[in-house]
Amino acid sequence: MSEVSYYGYVRVFYPLGEGKIVLRTELDWNLDVEPVAVEEDGQRFDFLISHARPYLSCKPCIRKEGERTRWAAGGNKLVVLSESPQDIYPHFFTGERGRITQILECPSQVLGRALRLRIYLPGGYDENYLKRYPVLYMFDGRNLFFPEESFLGREWKIDESLDLLNSMNLIDRAIVVGVHAKDRLAEYTAPGYVPYAKALATELKPWIDRSLRTLPGRDRTGVMGSSLGGVIAFHLAWSYPEVFGNAACLSSTFGHRDDLLERVRGDSIESRKGLKIYLDSGWPSDNYEITLSMVNALIERGFMLGRDVLHLAFPNDKHNETSWASRVHIPLQLFSGKVRHAAARHAQPYTTESKRASRVYRKLDDGQPPSDSP
Repeated sequence: MSEVSYYGYVRVFYPLGEGKIVLRTELDWNLDVEPVAVEEDGQRFDFLISHARPYLSCKPCIRKEGERTRWAAGGNKLVVLSESPQDIYPHFFTGERGRITQILECPSQVLGRALRLRIYLPGGYDENYLKRYPVLYMFDGRNLFFPEESFLGREWKIDESLDLLNSMNLIDRAIVVGVHAKDRLAEYTAPGYVPYAKALATELKPWIDRSLRTLPGRDRTGVMGSSLGGVIAFHLAWSYPEVFGNAACLSSTFGHRDDLLERVRGDSIESRKGLKIYLDSGWPSDNYEITLSMVNALIERGFMLGRDVLHLAFPNDKHNETSWASRVHIPLQLFSGKVRHAAARHAQPYTTESKRASRVYRKLDDGQPPSDSP
């Protein structure tokens, strides 16, 4: 019985200039795998790889005559061998970890003041300018990155979580915009959350999209918060579903100075189809009951559990940043997970790249060499 072979189609994007990009794989870390095609601009390198297993670890390298091989920064890339093209945006000269900006200010005419924020930029952002990123807007921004800024010294450790998930090859690298609150009770509840949400949707998001290399579509734009921050996250997605397609609401205080449950029960859901909503809580005494009520209301309005809305409860988790930090990886995977994006691609009509890959695979199955690709 012949050994089953799995084939993978890998595209490496990098603004190289001189030299070439090759792959090194776990089959032989000293052997160059040459590209089967290089775009005319020298910024995209296509590879075909195969293995007896349906996955393979690899790493892009820069090869220049007379110079030592330069390996991409960070850990190995895990390629799941399938017909879908898998894209890698390596970087070689900067560190693997992301960086956090100084406090920035976005002017807001709606609020009559500036919005203060810090931004997490993934590793490689400043080097590989071909890459564009999904964006996650998070609330209570002082609690995200630094213990010296956060409430009681507890932070979400968002940058550490993102760096870890990326090293696991689980997520697409993402930009996080941590928005600081001036008066969170006023801004995160009714009626103040109406102008606040308008400022974020119509002023902050366009400002971010102009300033950074983002993927601006709603499917790649999310909001996340906890407690009152979960309320404003839900309000933003529900009020501006054409802008924010993903909402994560952890331990949310629904019903405390907001009308969101009533709106879910009564508003039209036509424009809100396609929203992805994550709701969770600890138990007991962590808004467990009201979160269940919100999930049930969404399901009654036609949101499908497991597809449109996901609900989880965590026994004995507390209402604090330590608990939220321990489970933030779940919505991060849901919104920026590579598996989700692969599923979305398969739900779309067959693309030119998929057709090209299928023709290549058929040639490989017929015993023709990879270089014979169309």
